[in-house]
Amino acid sequence: MRKTGYKHIVFAIFAIAVASMPILLSNGVIKSNPLVVFTGKCVAFAIAAIGVDLIWGFTGILSLGHGIYFALGGYGMAMYLKLQATGGRITEFMHTGGMTELPLIWRPFQSLPIALILMIAVPAVLAGVLGYFIFKKRVKGVYFSIISQALTWAAYSMFIALSPYTNGNVGITEIQSLFGSIRGPKNQGNMFALFYAALAALILVYALCSWLISTKFGKTLEAIRDGENRTYFSGYRVSRYKNFVYVLSAILAAIGGAIFVNFNGSITPSQMTIAYSINLVVWVAIGGRGSIIGAVLGAFLVNMCEYNLSSGGLAETWQFIIGGLFCVTILFFRRGIIGLFTEQIPNMLKSSRERGRG
Repeated sequence: MRKTGYKHIVFAIFAIAVASMPILLSNGVIKSNPLVVFTGKCVAFAIAAIGVDLIWGFTGILSLGHGIYFALGGYGMAMYLKLQATGGRITEFMHTGGMTELPLIWRPFQSLPIALILMIAVPAVLAGVLGYFIFKKRVKGVYFSIISQALTWAAYSMFIALSPYTNGNVGITEIQSLFGSIRGPKNQGNMFALFYAALAALILVYALCSWLISTKFGKTLEAIRDGENRTYFSGYRVSRYKNFVYVLSAILAAIGGAIFVNFNGSITPSQMTIAYSINLVVWVAIGGRGSIIGAVLGAFLVNMCEYNLSSGGLAETWQFIIGGLFCVTILFFRRGIIGLFTEQIPNMLKSSRERGRG
């Protein structure tokens, strides 16, 4: 319980620090407007990472295909925003593809309420159907990871092939946020509103997931992770628990994708590749899986490292640095950064004190 309390305090300090960034920018302490925008992207990444932590860290299911759900949420938001920019008319890439009227699949995205529902419903239904058949057959471990990778590749290929509807590998670009343009000093108000809306979403997601894992349901997920067969023999319908948390994690990934598009101004099929899905896993592993706060910190740490290292003299080596950090974490820090401070260092200090008394 004390460890949980510490984690909530860490998250509160983290949230306050993130919330102060627009204020620091307004007062000239931070000079870079793009840095605040990128921090907003990191907020979106953190929400998606929490979803991965729920299914991997607490349930023990390693999904390498959550990029699908991240991209589906992003495409849903991008379709709505693009139609707002065109006044509900067909886009340039549709015209180039030979279309003369708005495709049927795009029409529901003319309405924001319907678009928001579809951003959640489509990933949820897809994950629910896939999870039902996969978990009912008790597919798990590396086999589930392989299936999730294959589905990611299939979705990526489909979005490339449906170029008249999705603009192929270019994706949907040149779109503004729900609050309007966030580029340039004159649009700082819009950017700040979007930033705090995204941060509020992260806080709500963190609170919801922290509450969920503290309930009997969360304890059951941990029981499934630590001993699935014993949980079956105890009378629990494990496939239903696994399917529910898989759907929930897909929804969180989709929410992250929808927020990301507002900051990024575009969405492409690259966001649903296997590599992008693995990135989500890396964030959780480095931060500390099975802790929620670890997923948040890992998403911010890795992406901020990328932001600062992917330019200048380390442009060609930053990926090796991140890869090395991942390997070191897996080999020596079983619970990631959070585990280092909540378990390993305290245990080392305790052992040192005991040896001193001896």
